[in-house]
Parts: sequence; C-alpha cells; structure tokens
Amino acid sequence: MIVKILDYGDEDNSKFIVYHVEGLSNSQIAFLDENLDEKTTVDGDVLKIKMYFESQLYPFQSDAAKIRLDDFIAREEIEMNVFLSSFLDEM
Repeated sequence: MIVKILDYGDEDNSKFIVYHVEGLSNSQIAFLDENLDEKTTVDGDVLKIKMYFESQLYPFQSDAAKIRLDDFIAREEIEMNVFLSSFLDEM
C-alpha cells in the first residue's frame, strides 16, 4: 500500500488532509470505502480519503511543521499507512 498526501489546509473553518491510497486490491478498497467514517471516493484502483481535524489535532499546525514540512508530511503518510493496515486486519 502506498499513501500520499494530495492536499491539506483549511476549509470552512476546519483543517483537512486528502490522502491518495494505491496498491490495494478491489476488495480492500471496497472494505475501506464502506467502513471508514471519513469521506472517501474511489477512482479506479485509487482510494481518496478526506479527513477533517480539530485544530489542536491537526498535524501541520506547529512552528516545527512549518519549518520541516516534508518531514511532517512523510510522518503523516506513514501513520495513515499503519492505521489503514490495522483497519484492514479486521477484514
């Protein structure tokens, strides 16, 4: 599974991140699409997840994140990969 962050920022006074997930089987995509609480869309063999955060939980809000943004993006992609992998274990 490969997780990439496509977009992030503010929308309607909420913080969000859009994840692009590929390398999953059709059944894994369907399982995640049906069972995740977050907004999901499927485009062929790619799952997109839009996740909203409360300000205090948003991973890109700190001063350190602004200086080392690439590191924070990489960490967030790894954390989402681990989360999705554990979620798929329930499949």
